[in-house]
Amino acid sequence: MIEKVHLSILREIDRHGSLTAAASSLNLTQSALSHSIKKLEQQAGTSLWLKDGRQIRLTEAGSYLLEQANRLLPQFERIDDTLRQFANNEKGSLRVGMECHPCYQWLLKVVQPFLAQSPGVDIDVKQRFQFGGMAALFNYDIDLLITPDPIQKERIVFEPVFPYELVLVVSQHSKLSGLCEVTPAQLSDQVLLTYPVETARLDIFQQFLLPAQCMPKHHKTLEATDIILQMVAANRGVAAMPKWLALEYADSLPIDVLRFGDSGIHKHIYVGYRKQEQLNQHIQRFIALAKSSGTTLSATD
Repeated sequence: MIEKVHLSILREIDRHGSLTAAASSLNLTQSALSHSIKKLEQQAGTSLWLKDGRQIRLTEAGSYLLEQANRLLPQFERIDDTLRQFANNEKGSLRVGMECHPCYQWLLKVVQPFLAQSPGVDIDVKQRFQFGGMAALFNYDIDLLITPDPIQKERIVFEPVFPYELVLVVSQHSKLSGLCEVTPAQLSDQVLLTYPVETARLDIFQQFLLPAQCMPKHHKTLEATDIILQMVAANRGVAAMPKWLALEYADSLPIDVLRFGDSGIHKHIYVGYRKQEQLNQHIQRFIALAKSSGTTLSATD
């Protein structure tokens, strides 16, 4: 029975004091405005206003409806504004899944400008130990998946963001310090520190050690990049990580970076998303910023 236009009419009459002015503010003719209220009065079985010369005097029912209009219309307007923001890609959320432990520091370089350019959009990050990446993308638990190891699926698009080289980080007090490159055999008496990722997904094993049938003396896992590098600096082990990340710490810690073999291990970071969301402006803005920041990192790699 009650429609938004009825509430708007009563509020505008209260604001402007006449039917003519109220109709003009609502882009209605005066007859259309009067007809709308008369129809409501017939349905409600009560009058909403009385004419006193040129003045409009609200009845008790009309005053009640005006009170509700002043309470409800701002809420409707907020809803309309929010829907408009969604339609213009000015509001929403972006859920990012991470399958790249050392990429967290890089992600912060993307999140800051993204939030600055998207004031109505929130962002959330899920790391791999909290979810299964591809399954989360298929199940709409996340909107983006950041990974160095994309799994090609028909409904998923993976875009390369930036290339990087995986290097071995060693203490300057290590016997390996000063070398330009390292062989698999030279790690056989070393403690290897890695993130808590299964061996099948660790490139140092799959692309370097196992093909040469070599293994480190011990393999320990740690979650935090800062702790791994502090352990390496104290000569408690060696670690494989992106060169750009190791170089960020090289000025403050006594560490060196070594290439794996003569050709090195070269990788890419990819951002994956559902193919149906290729036109999502939040996603495309994030990818553009990711590529921009990746260009800077690649230049120092």
